[in-house]
Amino acid sequence: MTDSPQQQPTPQPQQQPYAAAPPPAYGAPANAPVPGRTLGIVALVLSFFIQLVALILGIVALVQSRKAGASNGPAIAAIIISSILIVIGIILLVLFFIFGAALFGGLAAACAELGPGTHTLEGGGTITCG
Repeated sequence: MTDSPQQQPTPQPQQQPYAAAPPPAYGAPANAPVPGRTLGIVALVLSFFIQLVALILGIVALVQSRKAGASNGPAIAAIIISSILIVIGIILLVLFFIFGAALFGGLAAACAELGPGTHTLEGGGTITCG
């Protein structure tokens, strides 16, 4: 047998520990939800059915978005649509009362002229005056 010197393992270089993670970035993440965006969409949908509630929700959503420095198109659209439909509703309500009062006034005048009882009109209708 031959004498061979024992082979010494070659030393491995020491691994350096991992560096510390960098500090987190300041500010909101790039894909953070815009405050008031969902409320603006709800207001937009409601603006076709319940205008006053939609107007209030749209204003609240717009204020929340503006505080966060973001724009909110659905909230602006809800405010505009709700405002227009409220004005149209008020105009129609006023017209309804004007024509309703004129119709009722004409009916009251006909009953005053004809007296109490049931009367047949020339057009085929009947009026009952009490």
